[in-house]
Amino acid sequence: MIIVKTRKNLQKIILKLRSEQAEIGFIPTMGALHEGHIQLLKRCREKKLTIVCSVFVNPTQFNDKTDFEKYPVTIEQDIYLLEEAGCEVLFLPSVEEMYPPEGETNVNIDLGELGNIWEGQFRAGHFDGVCQIVDKLLKSVVPDVLFLGQKDYQQCMVLQKMIEQIHYEKNLKIEIVPTKREESGLAMSSRNKRLSDNDKENATIIYKALKHINTHYSESVYVQLINDVKGFLNEKGFDKIDYVAITDGETMKEITTPSSSSRPKVAIIAAYINGVRLIDNMLLT
Repeated sequence: MIIVKTRKNLQKIILKLRSEQAEIGFIPTMGALHEGHIQLLKRCREKKLTIVCSVFVNPTQFNDKTDFEKYPVTIEQDIYLLEEAGCEVLFLPSVEEMYPPEGETNVNIDLGELGNIWEGQFRAGHFDGVCQIVDKLLKSVVPDVLFLGQKDYQQCMVLQKMIEQIHYEKNLKIEIVPTKREESGLAMSSRNKRLSDNDKENATIIYKALKHINTHYSESVYVQLINDVKGFLNEKGFDKIDYVAITDGETMKEITTPSSSSRPKVAIIAAYINGVRLIDNMLLT
């Protein structure tokens, strides 16, 4: 595995890969890797693409400075896991490399309501930061396929909208890989490292709640269904709930009544347990 720390050197490697007719799959991460990330690499390898990953804890997408400072950094373990999983190029930049003092950081896109609801509402500026860094990374890597995890569902929709508006060098495709879960059903997340064993056990109620929504959304009164789920979370020690909702799977607009529409629907949850914010979702069937 080649490890590179500057965009200039990364672009040299990308040019060499292109001269060899390589097709590139790109997986951006913030490190603290787990099996969920490795699933993205496995999918990339199945597609017979050259695997390029990045590890960069992006400061501009944290609206809470404390959350940024507490974000786990496990770079040695990350390098080991990436190498074991067949990553061919790892981009490992510094903050100064990605955000030089004289550099342009804004991305000229219009996310509309999608950027202001749910995660956009409760984490002000979050998607601006996500788009800033992913735009920089895409322009450096110039991949054929961008692999994203479904656990950050709204973020996937945001990046899809960004890519529709920005014309990158390649005809870039997005592949969304299903959420990898622990045996308990808890969605794998870097934030799980901050949970006690008891908190992890209680946090499994999120997955159970999503399954409850999936079972009952077609015939239930949505207000009551959502209130039931909030009650489940409160009973298991969740001290703050940002949202529980059923939304359109593309626009993320809230759906409040059952309908016969064939458009995809997704149930979404964001809640805190002992100060750790967890998010999850489920495509409704």
